[in-house]
Amino acid sequence: MARLDEARINDLWRRFKTDGDQQARDRLILAYSPLVKYVAGRMGSGLPAHIEESDLISYGLLGLIGALERFDLGREIKFETYAISRIKGSIIDELRSLDWVPRSVRSKAREIERVCARLENRLQRAPSDDEIAAEMGVTMPEFHHALTQISNTSLVALDELWAISGSDGDTASLIDTIEDPKARDPSRMLDLSEMKARLAAAIDALPPREKIVIALYYYESLTLREIGEVLGVTESRVSQLHTKAILRLKGRLRDEIEPAVIG
Repeated sequence: MARLDEARINDLWRRFKTDGDQQARDRLILAYSPLVKYVAGRMGSGLPAHIEESDLISYGLLGLIGALERFDLGREIKFETYAISRIKGSIIDELRSLDWVPRSVRSKAREIERVCARLENRLQRAPSDDEIAAEMGVTMPEFHHALTQISNTSLVALDELWAISGSDGDTASLIDTIEDPKARDPSRMLDLSEMKARLAAAIDALPPREKIVIALYYYESLTLREIGEVLGVTESRVSQLHTKAILRLKGRLRDEIEPAVIG
């Protein structure tokens, strides 16, 4: 289906939201369906082979439909931005409900996060793979195998949604909690600014290759395969680098936040 022009899209929105026109709703779903394929393709790159992209698309379509139903045209935000967060949330919720990630893999991921944070505090720098493996009491092949398992079960990373549950059991991302885009809560903005600063500092402290992977994946939107071509390594190696970077970041941020909460 050809991309509809902006005037036609606006007319479909008016007919759907004002008149409840279901045909207009269906046309909007078709118009925005490429968003679902885009999100499913991005998320599917690190998932086990038995999870089909077509399944992810089906899960994401539910999120797109929910986004259409809930979107407020008065919001000063593009629908595409809002819809992508809902599509991701729908896919994540469905995958989590399948409970396909082994508990041992989740446990190993948390252990690596803690070890990375502990070593970084002790060494005042990002620890090497050898140092992490030694601290964990495993061999390098065992450590790399753990990274591969974790990378194969990673649903999201830096762009993970902050989910909340409503009384109806529905979930919403952080963006859904904003009541008025024109009204800014100073304390909330300060918290967000501080979190961004901590995250930026944590990324800056990553080893060079991991920092490159984060930059190319999240800021340049390259796929793992394309990043591998840039770095001259395999796609699986890029996946390991990405996983290590995320575990380092999670460990460091958790190590900074938890003492503040306890205090």
